Amino acid sequence: MLKTLDRYIIRQFLGTFFFILVLIMAIAVVFDISEKTEDFAKTSASVYEIVVDYYLNFIIYYSNLFSGLLIFIAVLLFTSRLAGRSEVIAMLSSGVSFPRFVQPFFIAATILTALSLYVNIFLLPHANRTRLAFEKAHIWSTYKLEENNVLREIAPGEIVYFESVDMARQTGYRFSLERWENGQLRSKLLSDRAMYDSTKGSWAVYDYMIRYIPEDHGPLAMDAAGLPLPATPEVMPRERIRQGARLDTVIPLKPSDLGQRLAIAQAMDRKEIAAFIKAEKARGGSTVAYYEVEQKQRTSYPFATYVFTLMGVGIASRKVRGGTGVHLVLGVVLCLLYVFTMKMTTVAATNSAFNPTLAVWIPNIIFGIIGAWIYWKAPK
Repeated sequence: MLKTLDRYIIRQFLGTFFFILVLIMAIAVVFDISEKTEDFAKTSASVYEIVVDYYLNFIIYYSNLFSGLLIFIAVLLFTSRLAGRSEVIAMLSSGVSFPRFVQPFFIAATILTALSLYVNIFLLPHANRTRLAFEKAHIWSTYKLEENNVLREIAPGEIVYFESVDMARQTGYRFSLERWENGQLRSKLLSDRAMYDSTKGSWAVYDYMIRYIPEDHGPLAMDAAGLPLPATPEVMPRERIRQGARLDTVIPLKPSDLGQRLAIAQAMDRKEIAAFIKAEKARGGSTVAYYEVEQKQRTSYPFATYVFTLMGVGIASRKVRGGTGVHLVLGVVLCLLYVFTMKMTTVAATNSAFNPTLAVWIPNIIFGIIGAWIYWKAPK
């Protein structure tokens, strides 16, 4: 059963956090409105769509994104205020152990971690889907695929190649489709350009040529003794070539499979992102690591709440000259180092084949160790 001290600390911790969160989100919305005023003036979106579809989900997304750092600031502010008024010294002098003093902080951190996990896994993907759909319809410019020489395996043994792709026109240039069986090329379609018809879900290829390569059956005749005779050019299967101006072909591939904004990963729920990663690996996509990092961060980032809480209590419980200001400076430095470490590891995962799971958990492990050291050094 929670005692008066526990209820007081939990109430102050959560109250400070949500106050800072509301304040920061209000500032973020004001800045975003000032930045997008011209876009909203040009768009056909109603005020209801702007407020509900965009800004409500904007607040959900950025509240969750900044929650860990805001929790750290809340712990620093509240605990520093207790230390500045000598309340921490009074609690410890009255027989309350330091671990017992820290306990309600971690109860509050557990509440916030559970809330963040729920938002990350269940609520946020749907909120992002609505927000990103609004941005796509009213704010974003047409997506441009920067990658050239795009290669995708659309099915076992079927490989598609584009030298370049114009996403605005849904057209790929220098297109080829190869079909392989048992490690041998069976047919190859070559075309100057392939255009996607979104209504039919098919690709129209222009100025095409299809080369059909028959299977090499080996010996084709037997001698009188029943021994195989070697194949001769006259009886060997021959290649066939087909040409034409236009051919409509159904290929299990959409322009979005060739490339899309990486932000789309934020709109996928856990089943969708797992299925997408599996399919992207099969196609040989180059953005698999980014989606894996997004998938793993949904679990790792909420647990950073415990790391920030441990560091915040250890830092701010010490009464120092300069008070809250010194604590905030040290806290901001640690926040920047955490963000820098997270950025380094995720970039390594997306660009250097570093394990995505390790990439998202290493900052928590490193700063968890730092937090444990700060806690151990804190006055008892």
